[in-house]
Amino acid sequence: MLKDLQEALSYTFTNVSLLEHALLHRSFAAEGPVGDDNERLEFLGDAVLQLVVTDHLYTNYPHLREGTMAKVRAACVNRDELANLAHLLHIGENLALGRGEEASGGRKKASILADAMEAVIAAVYIDGGIDMARHVILKLWTPLVAARAVEPGKRDYKTRLQEELASRGLRPRYRVTESGPDHAKTFEAQLEVDGKPAGSGEGKSKKEAEQAAAAEALDTL
Repeated sequence: MLKDLQEALSYTFTNVSLLEHALLHRSFAAEGPVGDDNERLEFLGDAVLQLVVTDHLYTNYPHLREGTMAKVRAACVNRDELANLAHLLHIGENLALGRGEEASGGRKKASILADAMEAVIAAVYIDGGIDMARHVILKLWTPLVAARAVEPGKRDYKTRLQEELASRGLRPRYRVTESGPDHAKTFEAQLEVDGKPAGSGEGKSKKEAEQAAAAEALDTL
């Protein structure tokens, strides 16, 4: 399984134990003498990811102002996007989880997947240096940065809808269901405002489905 993950990353580890460490959740570490969990790697990976994406924005988008670059980076480097990429790389299938976390569906939890994605980035950085880390990060994030940099914030329909509703003293409520096999799940979001249906949407992730529902709601407001 780790071989498949390395192929998905387009990076082969010299020290595979670093990758194993990056996939070791604290719930597993707490159940036996297996050493440290991946939280320190997560901390380092977050910093490396922020640096590489920031440098990419600064170098390749000279027309963007500081505030706009910050918005683009925030739209690309967040828990949902990290978890989505971790899902695409099948990182959840490779996690070492404790029995309780396993039973509660930890392999699909966005917070656990996002943290593991950052830890994997740190493992690449330690194993191969900043150039290899940059290679892996840009392979995964360049399309996302390009999409968000076209019109920063315009595609964030959920934020726009929330701001619009807040001005009217209202709040959106999303109900998301999922269907299909683990490797090809489909998510459907139903949006309610003031107890009434306001929009619906589908996507390959919970976030995509909610964004689609918000976009539909904005068109009808």
